[in-house]
Amino acid sequence: MTLTADPLQDALVNQFGLADTVVDEASLANSVARFREQGIVLPTFGQLADPSTIDPAVAAATAAIDKNAPDPKNLWRVHWYNDIHGNRVDVPDHVVLTKELTGIDSPIIVAFGDRFPMITAHKVLAAYSCLAPRVVSGQFDPTRHRAIWPSTGNYARGGIAISRIMASRGVAILPEGMSQERFDWLDAWCANPAEDVIKTFGTESNVKEIYDACNELAKDPGNFVLNQFCEFGNHLGHFEVTGRALAHVFETVRAASGRDLRLAAFTSATGSAGTIAAGDRLKDEYGTKIVAVEALECPTMLENGFGEHNIQGIGDKHIPLIHNVTNTDVVVAISDRATDELDVLFNTAAGRDYLVDRKGVSVELVDTLEHFGFSAICNVLAAIKTAKLLGLGPDDAIVTIATDGAALYPSERAKTLAGRFGGEFTTVDAAEVFGEHLGHIDTADTIDCTERDRNRIFNLGYYTWVEQQGTPFELFEARRHQDFWRGLRRYVPVWDEMITEFNARVAAG
Repeated sequence: MTLTADPLQDALVNQFGLADTVVDEASLANSVARFREQGIVLPTFGQLADPSTIDPAVAAATAAIDKNAPDPKNLWRVHWYNDIHGNRVDVPDHVVLTKELTGIDSPIIVAFGDRFPMITAHKVLAAYSCLAPRVVSGQFDPTRHRAIWPSTGNYARGGIAISRIMASRGVAILPEGMSQERFDWLDAWCANPAEDVIKTFGTESNVKEIYDACNELAKDPGNFVLNQFCEFGNHLGHFEVTGRALAHVFETVRAASGRDLRLAAFTSATGSAGTIAAGDRLKDEYGTKIVAVEALECPTMLENGFGEHNIQGIGDKHIPLIHNVTNTDVVVAISDRATDELDVLFNTAAGRDYLVDRKGVSVELVDTLEHFGFSAICNVLAAIKTAKLLGLGPDDAIVTIATDGAALYPSERAKTLAGRFGGEFTTVDAAEVFGEHLGHIDTADTIDCTERDRNRIFNLGYYTWVEQQGTPFELFEARRHQDFWRGLRRYVPVWDEMITEFNARVAAG
C-alpha cells in the first residue's frame, strides 16, 4: 500500500484501483516471476477493444485451445469478437429484434455476452478489468493474496476464472439463492469449493450482506477484495472495450439497413454499474440516451424502494459507487414476473412455435432467443419501454446487451414451469405470456430524468458508500461532476503501457 499526504488520492489508488504507477516493486517482481513460470501474457485494453491488433501468432495459439479451458491463452478471448465456438469474428455477434417480437418500429440491437470464454458471460471482462491493473501496479501479489470476488453471480464466476488463469487463488462471494447452475460451475472451477465459495444470506437484492462478508475477510491482509461495485477498473474496462464494441455493432447495422439510423438509446440493467459505462462512450460519440434499468420488485432508483426479485445478475437496494448517475437520462423498472415467464416462452417448444406460427417472428430470430438470460430479457423490455417513452421511430435504433444466455437458468425455468404453469407450458400459456409481457408494454414505471431526479438518485449512494463503507466524502461528491468521469479515462492508455512493460519483463527472463 502506498501512502501520500493526500488521503483522497490514497483512497483512489489503494481502495478503488486507480494506480497509474508501480506502488510495490517487490509484489510486482513476484508477479513477473509467477507469470514467467506459467507462460502468462496479458492483453492490453486496446487489444481487447480491437482484437484485430492482436499478434497473429498469439491469435493462432489462442484459436487452438478450447474457449472454456482454464488456460491463460483464453485471456486473449476476453472481448466481444468471438462466435459461440470461440472463433474470432469481424463484428461482435448480435441480433436485430424486429416489430413482430417487440411491437415497436425502432430496431433493438442486442450484442451477445455468452460468446465470452470460460463463463459464457461478459462479466469475465469486468473481472479482468479489475485484476489486471492491480497486478501490473504491484498492488496484487499472486504469491500471497487471495482475490475476493463479491457478486450476485457472473462477476464472481468471472473472477474465479480470471484468477485461475492468472495463476492466483480466487474466492467467490454470492447469495445462496442464486441459480444452481452458477454454483455447479463454481464447484467445477474452484480447487476447494468448501473454502473458496462463500454463500451469503438471501438472493439478488442482498448486496449489503456480500459487503459485510468482504469487510470481515478484508481483516486478513492476505485477502484482496476486488469489489466490482466500487472498482473503477470495471467502469473503465466497459467504457473502452464494451463501448467500442457496441459502436462497431451499431455502425454495421446502420450500414446494412440502408437508412441513416440514429443511435437513440442504450439500455443496461445497472448491476454493478460497469456495463452502463459503455453508454458514456456512446453518448459522447452519438448523443445516445443512457437508460438505467432495475427490477420493479426492488425499485431503488425509481422510488427509493426495496424488495426481492429474481432478475439474477443486476443487484439493487443501493447505488454502485461507479455508476455515473448524473449522466443517466432514463430509469426503467421491469418486473421479474416478465423475465421469468418470457424465459419460458423463449425456451420451450410451445413458446417458440407460437412466436413463429402466430406472431410471424422469423425462425432465425427465434433461434437466437436461447442466448437471452434473465437480465437480457430485462434489457430488451426496457428498450421497448424507452422507445415508447421517448417517442422513437423506425430510424431510431436502441442498443443493449445479453449479459448471459438461457443456459444458466434451467433450474429457474423448472421452478417457473412448476409454480405458474402446472409443469406444462401450452400454446394458450404462450399466448397469455406474450400478450401480458410483450403485447401490451406501456410507459409505467419509467422516469425521463430531470436534474432533480438525477440528484435524488445520486444522493441515495451516500448511505452505502460514506456511512456504511467509509468512502471519503470528497470522492463521493466529486463523482457528481462529469469532469471526474472524463478524468478517469486517462488511466486506460496508462494501464496499457504498464501491461506492455509488464509483459516485456516477463519475457525478458
